[in-house]
Amino acid sequence: MLHLIDGTRPRLDDAVLRNMFEARKRVFVDLLGWDVPVQAGRYEIDQFDTPDALYIVITDAGGGHRASVRLLPTTRPHILDTMFAELCDGPAPSGPAIFEITRFCLERRLAARDRRTTRDELISALARFAAAHGITRYTGVAGPGWIEQILRFGWRARLLGQQRTIGGSRLGAVEIAIDADTPRLLERAGICGTLVFAREISDAA
Repeated sequence: MLHLIDGTRPRLDDAVLRNMFEARKRVFVDLLGWDVPVQAGRYEIDQFDTPDALYIVITDAGGGHRASVRLLPTTRPHILDTMFAELCDGPAPSGPAIFEITRFCLERRLAARDRRTTRDELISALARFAAAHGITRYTGVAGPGWIEQILRFGWRARLLGQQRTIGGSRLGAVEIAIDADTPRLLERAGICGTLVFAREISDAA
C-alpha cells in the first residue's frame, strides 16, 4: 500500500509512521552508522521531522514497512541549506515549488528483487506526487553510489556543484526537474509504478 502522511500527525501514535521510524533506525544508524538522534532506542527521528514534513510510505498488506521517503519544503530550514550548503555552486534552490528528498529508506529485510521493485515504486510515486501537487523540482544530498543511480533514472537531474568529502563521507547535491513528462521518462528507463495512494493526508488515522 502507498501512504501519504504529513508531519502534523502524532509521530509515534501512527503505526505506519512508527514502523517507518524504526526502519530508518535499522538502515541509517544500525547499518550505515550515522550519528543521528534515536528516540527510545528504536526510532530515528531528527530535527527535520516537523509538522512541515511530508512522508510517502510503502507498506505490505500487514502494515509492515517496505520503503519510505521524507519530503521537506525548501521554504523552511532543510538539510541542504542548513548543513550542506557548500555542495552548491550557488545558493541552495528554494521556493514553494521545490521540495527536498530526504531519508530515502528501503527496508533492509527485502530480497534483492523486491528491493528493486519497491525502489522503483517509490521513485514513481515521487514523480506522480510532484506532478499532482505543483512541485517542479526536487533537491537532495546523497553519496556517489546513489547519485549515479539518480542521474540514470531517466528524469532530468543534475549536480548542483562538485562532490565533496564532509565529515568523512563523500557527498553531492542533486536537483531533479519534474514536469508532466517525467513519469514517461522514468518508464522509458524501466522505472514503473503501479501503486496508487490508498491513504492521503486528509484521512490519515
